[in-house]
Amino acid sequence: MIWRGPTTPGPRCSSRTRTRCSHTCGSFTAELGRYAPLLAQAVQKAAASGVERMVEYAAEADERLFRSPAARLDDWGQRWAGIVHWFAEREHSEAERLQDATVTAIRSVLALLRRVTEARRGGVSRESQLRHLAQWFTSCAGDDDAHALFQAVFGLGAPRHIAVRYADPELIAGRTSWWEAEPVELARTLVQSGRTPSLRGPGRIDRNDAERARLRAAQVQEQAERRGAAVSLALDGAYGRVLDEAETRALLSLLDVALAARVPVTRGVGSGAAASGSAHGVRLTPIPTQPGEFFTTVRTVRGDLHLDGLRLAVSG
Repeated sequence: MIWRGPTTPGPRCSSRTRTRCSHTCGSFTAELGRYAPLLAQAVQKAAASGVERMVEYAAEADERLFRSPAARLDDWGQRWAGIVHWFAEREHSEAERLQDATVTAIRSVLALLRRVTEARRGGVSRESQLRHLAQWFTSCAGDDDAHALFQAVFGLGAPRHIAVRYADPELIAGRTSWWEAEPVELARTLVQSGRTPSLRGPGRIDRNDAERARLRAAQVQEQAERRGAAVSLALDGAYGRVLDEAETRALLSLLDVALAARVPVTRGVGSGAAASGSAHGVRLTPIPTQPGEFFTTVRTVRGDLHLDGLRLAVSG
């Protein structure tokens, strides 16, 4: 008897495999045992009614073109003989031999799976191991022998070796002795249980509802100002006045969208598609200037915006 320590049970798939194989074997043998007598009776009834005429009818209905009538008749006679040999033999039919061979093969497979499972488990149950170990402790001559047996079986007094690398290995030279090198920080769980500390989940997020409400109110106000500035541009136009800060931002954002379309603006009416930018229900379209007008100027609180050969048309 050799003590192997606590063993891990074998894989569950082996027991499920044995159960599945036994279930398959039982269902197959049950179906075969159920229908084999019925098939044998049907074969006997057909033989009593006249086999020669039945074989002739089957050969006449055969549609194989490359066989002569005699060859087809002989083939169907051999098929009938095979059916009789399979199901209607008195002593041992092929169906019975197939059933016996199937049961024997599946039993062999189950025995093999059982041996593999027992080999993985160590061949001895946990209860038997503990009983033998208790008997060994009882048979010890003294406490020293019992302590030696305990140390050999469980090995709880052996030191636990832990290998942990430095966070930056390049800071410590490889030639430095571990007596002289800086110590490595170890986690408490690694020292106590030998397991590395698991990563914790993300920390709790503090929700500042007052700050969120303030930012939301500022966002809504900014959107309202942009919408009002865009409507003011559509009503009063971009020329002949000085645009305030909100109208300037709205004009520049619409001009950005229009220029990003990369549609060329050519002179003449109906010359092609024109670039345009729209936001808040307002559309800005750069159009060519009139003949003799080289540039247009939009006056804003930030300064004058000169557009070479273009005029800005703003519509609602």
